[in-house]
Amino acid sequence: MPASRGRSSGRGMGDTANESLAQRNLVDINVATVEELSTLVGVGRSRAEAIVETRNSLGGFTSIEDLSLAPGVGTNLIEANRQILTVSAPAQSSQVNARKANTRNRSSDNTSAQPTPSTTPVISSSSDNATEDQQNDSGSSSSNEWGACRLRQRRSTSRINPLPVGKSPSLRQTRSNDSIIQSPPPLPTTPTSSTPTAPANDSSNVSVKEESPNSENDDVARPGATKRKSESTAEMATEVATEKKTCRRGEGVDSSSSSIYCHVHRNPIPSKDNPPPGFCQWLHTFQYWSNAERLCAIDQLIELCEPTQVRHMMAVIEPQFQRDFISLLPKELALYVLSFLTPRDLTRAAQTCRCWRVLAEDNLLWREKCREAGIDDVRDTLNKRRLRGSSHHSTLSCGLSSPTGSSQNPAPIITPSPWKATYMRHRNIELNWRVRPIPQPRVLKGHDDHVITCLQFCGNRIVSGSDDNTLKVWSATTGKCMRTLQGHTGGVWSSQMQGNIIVSGSTDRTLKVWNAESGQCLHTLYGHTSTVRCMHLHGNKVVSGSRDATLRVWDVETGECLHVLVGHVAAVRCVQYDGRLVVSGAYDYTVKVWDPEREECLHTLQGHTNRVYSLQFDGIHVVSGSLDTSIRVWDAETGACKHTLMGHQSLTSGMELRNNILVSGNADSTVKVWDIISGKCLQTLSGANKHQSAVTCLQFNNKFVITSSDDGTVKLWDVKTGEFIRNLVSLESGGSGGVVWRIRADETRLVCAVGSRNGTEETKLLVLDFDIESK
Repeated sequence: MPASRGRSSGRGMGDTANESLAQRNLVDINVATVEELSTLVGVGRSRAEAIVETRNSLGGFTSIEDLSLAPGVGTNLIEANRQILTVSAPAQSSQVNARKANTRNRSSDNTSAQPTPSTTPVISSSSDNATEDQQNDSGSSSSNEWGACRLRQRRSTSRINPLPVGKSPSLRQTRSNDSIIQSPPPLPTTPTSSTPTAPANDSSNVSVKEESPNSENDDVARPGATKRKSESTAEMATEVATEKKTCRRGEGVDSSSSSIYCHVHRNPIPSKDNPPPGFCQWLHTFQYWSNAERLCAIDQLIELCEPTQVRHMMAVIEPQFQRDFISLLPKELALYVLSFLTPRDLTRAAQTCRCWRVLAEDNLLWREKCREAGIDDVRDTLNKRRLRGSSHHSTLSCGLSSPTGSSQNPAPIITPSPWKATYMRHRNIELNWRVRPIPQPRVLKGHDDHVITCLQFCGNRIVSGSDDNTLKVWSATTGKCMRTLQGHTGGVWSSQMQGNIIVSGSTDRTLKVWNAESGQCLHTLYGHTSTVRCMHLHGNKVVSGSRDATLRVWDVETGECLHVLVGHVAAVRCVQYDGRLVVSGAYDYTVKVWDPEREECLHTLQGHTNRVYSLQFDGIHVVSGSLDTSIRVWDAETGACKHTLMGHQSLTSGMELRNNILVSGNADSTVKVWDIISGKCLQTLSGANKHQSAVTCLQFNNKFVITSSDDGTVKLWDVKTGEFIRNLVSLESGGSGGVVWRIRADETRLVCAVGSRNGTEETKLLVLDFDIESK
């Protein structure tokens, strides 16, 4: 076969060298046969054939490291055989003669043979005027020059390489004009075989013809033609070797110039319109490879890339796999997916595109978010933001599948969600409470230097009672005293307010019913024989407790005493009424549950060992706080004690119960959060920022706990975590006599009753407004 004759010719030229190598047990990789190479460690027959094929395509190796250009040969294999490997100068002229003889043999057979593992068949077009000898000469010269440039670029640190020489790309052959043509044409920038060829109309082939003017006819006529061709090829190899010394980093291969492929000048900033040398040919070759060959080339290319180049690939590839699945889903499924987002993420998603914003404004979606946040009243927002036109759901159904806004599917109309507006308003108010600057308090001065004993706050009205025998009605917005309720002959110690009705109890042993709008006293309720210490207003009935140890039920509309509840043997200190049952706590250590209609005591709850000072009642549970430091949870129906909550060290001065969560303030300066169902203490509000004196009053909702103290401060706590947030009020006289006696708060405002025991702080009310809309 021609290929075998080529290899035999190579062995003939190196007989003397092989004999010398055999004596030293060395293997010359430029002249070794397949059998000799297969004896190396880890090589085998297939890798040996690949090494020979790569050697022929490069025109010989220049160093041992060039073995890594052969498929399957790595640095580990080279290191394992380095001691017995050597390399001699490439025998280029011998290989050229062998290829020429090989080509002539195939031409004499008049057949188009298939390519062998080590060579690629020379296939020319019928319109090609060049002879096969000329093509082989130019192919050999191109291979040698390509090998020189390939080795130089392999060693360069810039890693600007063509595709790795792993295996020859597959050639797909087609017929045109009864001639076999190669598709794609082999290109000088990709060493695909030992004898690369090109179509007749290729400019690179024309250049080779100009440098190799001898034709096959001349070679037959003149016997010295072959010798002159060999000498010309040797001179070309010498030029390539000289050119390798002048090539620098960044030099490329240009197939449209002469047979010298290295360029000294390259475009510093390549672009799509001005690609680097050899790029178009490389891309053209890549298009004709099979899928497996492309994957192999991509794997090798990624290995040669720097991290910055890999990141560039990721930036280009990742968007190709990103799909807007939300817009492609049915509206119901899209809303279900968005329901798992937090409100913060929903507002961010609304900025993605118009379709996402329509979905993110869904009213039912935001109603669920409000429910999760404990917001259950949207009426105020609805009154402020009246919707015009069609309902929210009908607007959402318009054109969701076509956000482009065509005439058939108009662009979706974005209608603001009232539930979203409610949620955002509550969120802004919460941030005002938590982190934004504390608003300047409005100061309401009155009652001179007397103590404010009771405080009520509802809507836009504040009512304060004092031991100066009066009550004052204030505007929470303007801070002005609207009217002063005068009529009691003793200090006012308890009060209740509901709508326009104010009820007050005094040390003069009477209760008075007032009209808050006019300031008129509607009724004076006589009956108690001692100070009215506590009361609770429900509907049109009020229950009062007195130091005379009795409770009375009154009709505030008529001023009539409906019932008298007798049973306690000491002063009644606290009372609760839910419209059906009355619960009272007294200094006789007991708690009683009453049926007011029958004036009957249903249960006497015994267990406390000291005075009962505070009560909470939700219709099912009774919670009592005592001077014995304990808090007890009772069943209102059976009278059984369900839990005894221990943990405080002193008197429980105030409590508040909401949805099975109890918050208690104590004279030991701590505040505790309890679960009355399990009886566990959930949080203890203490630590480095705790109050320095007794807790006087508290308020809480589903987010915050607000506490006041004898130390002159009002503190804000997180009800779920128990963490201290910040001081809302801090009196300059705190610690030296300044006291916050009472606090009342709603969603947006806080009212504090301030004074002192020694005259260091004047009596006044402080109103802090955290409403975002008011600003």
